[in-house]
Amino acid sequence: MQLDLNLLTALDALLEEGSVAGAAARLHVTSPAMSRSLGRIRKATGDQILVRTGRSMTPTTRALAMRAEVHALVQQAHRLLSAAQELDLALLDRVFTVRWHDALTAACGTALVTAAHRQAPGVRLRLSAEPGTDGPELRRGEIDLESSSSRPTLPDIRHRLVGKGRLAVAVRPGHPLTESPMTVERYAAAEHITVSRRGSLRDPVDDALAAQGLERRVVAAGPTAAFALHLVLGSDLVVTLPDAVTRAARDQLGLVTLPLPLSLPDVPLYLLWHQRYDDDRAHAWLRDLATETVQALFPPTDA
Repeated sequence: MQLDLNLLTALDALLEEGSVAGAAARLHVTSPAMSRSLGRIRKATGDQILVRTGRSMTPTTRALAMRAEVHALVQQAHRLLSAAQELDLALLDRVFTVRWHDALTAACGTALVTAAHRQAPGVRLRLSAEPGTDGPELRRGEIDLESSSSRPTLPDIRHRLVGKGRLAVAVRPGHPLTESPMTVERYAAAEHITVSRRGSLRDPVDDALAAQGLERRVVAAGPTAAFALHLVLGSDLVVTLPDAVTRAARDQLGLVTLPLPLSLPDVPLYLLWHQRYDDDRAHAWLRDLATETVQALFPPTDA
């Protein structure tokens, strides 16, 4: 027999009201319609559910046993289908996976985790490293929030422009580049390290230098910003990263930051998520919190 789940709502009303007429009025249907629903419930359960006792109706032993469970199921269904769910951060129990570029995680990861734990102690954040190649994890629901320097091309991936970052230079204290004003020629003559998860020894800085007839010597490529910054701290290498990252390195590691002596466009920063989360209030909270955290370091801009 195929069960009509609407019968759960009728059964809940019948058990709460204790009468066909009361249940019909509660659900805004006619008494004959409710009588038919009661008949179908009796057939489905093999139990009378309500039996007449004088001028009233009395629930059977089985009906009394199932009343609390039926009511809980109906309430849960209403919560699942309600478009106006309230978000209680104090009770929120959820795991979010955030996949950000290593440089962004280095600059903002600690602040995001701290703020999330303070506002919603039951929330756990899984900060995931970027993969070597682009993947469908957003579409599969494996990643809740991702960072990118470009707009998504897929129509079901949402995006928000949260800031733009300028490139800056980080060197150790006492580095030769700190002894006098840094020209583009002195910058190019230094030894450099790039940050590339694919191990690339070249990035847009090299194209800008080539346009001026200059070439720098890149002696290493590091997989993460943290690795490159620690290598710079103990050597004469130079690393060029978003200014938010170099400011964090200045404060946390004691590195010296210098303006990049090249004219390069600011790098946009987008947050990406799948459209399935558009109306998810907990996810919207995470998006807003991530936006506030990023914009504390990166200049906000119009989306």
